Amino acid sequence: MKTYRGLIFSLLAAAGTLHAEAAAPPFAEGREYFTLGQTQRTNVAPGKIEVLEVFSYGCPVCNAFQPTMELLKKGLPANAQLAYLPAAFNKAEDWPMFQRAYFAAQALGIAERTHQAMFDAVWNTGELGITVPGANRLKQPLPSIADAARFYARVAGINQQQFLAMANSFGIDSKIRAADAQILAMQVDSTPTLIVNGRYRVIRDALQNNDQLIELVKYLVAKDSA
Repeated sequence: MKTYRGLIFSLLAAAGTLHAEAAAPPFAEGREYFTLGQTQRTNVAPGKIEVLEVFSYGCPVCNAFQPTMELLKKGLPANAQLAYLPAAFNKAEDWPMFQRAYFAAQALGIAERTHQAMFDAVWNTGELGITVPGANRLKQPLPSIADAARFYARVAGINQQQFLAMANSFGIDSKIRAADAQILAMQVDSTPTLIVNGRYRVIRDALQNNDQLIELVKYLVAKDSA
């Protein structure tokens, strides 16, 4: 009888352990993601969960990350929406210019359809490249906002002077100041960085591969949708 009871207790304990393991969340706070001390504003439609990429066109890792962003976009649930925030903390590699160019393109309604083309102009065709072809050094001078205006005129048919006027406007200056402050508040010091719903910062270095990253983002979207 004692042996029988012992077997029952062992089976119940094992079942409890399996249930606890099954119920454990697949990702942990402080390991794969970090909860921000202060929730940040989001810029998506009401009722949507924002998945924000902090990026720069001058960042080679962001360029390499583009296929993953496309997969993420396709894999997000209907209540989630991608958004982009350009960083400017690498002045030596022209990031402030790319930040200003993105905000001007966004204000003119052409940022989304020219997003990949801008990466291609920096890293594939060299039209807006920041490095000397075949050499491990930066161009001097680096591409200017006027160069970006010519690019957008070619790929989006926007008037160059209209683009430059927007890029140098008070409104874009205000957006730049707000972006810099938000990036600082989110403690983002590298790109690309993903922020979910202004609340969770993804720790990319803790993830094994991009498939796991996509699953983490979907997990955080579901977490804030509950």
